[in-house]
Amino acid sequence: MTVVVVTLASATRMKHVANQIRFVRRVAPDAGHVVVWLDETPAPDVPALAGVTTLHVPPGPEGLRLAAGRNRGADTAIGRGATLVVFLDADCVPGDDLFPLYERAADAHPGALLSGPVTYLPEGFVLGTGEGLDEATAPHAARPAPPAGSTVVAGADDYPLFWSLSFAVTPATWARIGGFDERYEGYGGEDTDFAYTARSLDVPLVWVGGAHAYHQHHPTSSPPWRHLPDVVRNGGLFAERWGEWPMGGWLEAFEREGAVRRTDDGGWALVDGPGVPR
Repeated sequence: MTVVVVTLASATRMKHVANQIRFVRRVAPDAGHVVVWLDETPAPDVPALAGVTTLHVPPGPEGLRLAAGRNRGADTAIGRGATLVVFLDADCVPGDDLFPLYERAADAHPGALLSGPVTYLPEGFVLGTGEGLDEATAPHAARPAPPAGSTVVAGADDYPLFWSLSFAVTPATWARIGGFDERYEGYGGEDTDFAYTARSLDVPLVWVGGAHAYHQHHPTSSPPWRHLPDVVRNGGLFAERWGEWPMGGWLEAFEREGAVRRTDDGGWALVDGPGVPR
């Protein structure tokens, strides 16, 4: 297969993206790489290495355009001959077997949406040249992680577990799903929408054991306060389309802090006023 990696990038993640490029070169030297720059200003020259294509998708009125960025990245990858597109979050580096196991799964499950496990590396972990990754492997417990070399076809109830940190599709599968809904801007909702679209089209979701990605540490908050308006806005868009709200745990946490309230129709709305946490 001709593999092309697609990742979204911004100035705050330049160091992590540089590590990703370095690791992709180490474990899959023949893979292509498309880096989609999401900031207002054009991308710096740092990612412009051999085999790396840089695109610029600036923010929209509501924030960073993650959905549009992934769409443009995938279309570029396919236009340049990709037979398997592997999406990696800017913070993720591939394990040694990520690409061959995604390729094997694509052969075994033609037409499927493929998802591998992700390990969140602890603060202070030094990537180096990959030493210590095997010992650090501890896939996030909220997602299935089958034994290495095996695959599990998800049930219908598992599609909400899909996330965009690491997944792979063939061009035919990408075309069938139709990409991400570009009405989503800012943070949250677009990846679950993508999975629900796949489910509505009877596209299998397959958990790929051993296709490990490793998420480099960075500070976070839970719930994600700086993304509060995005979560409510994108959650409402999702609910209009699918009849339910995503990101329920975050919304309930925001509610406990007095930042959102339930509406009469069962949805959520921002609470305005002095002293409201943001």
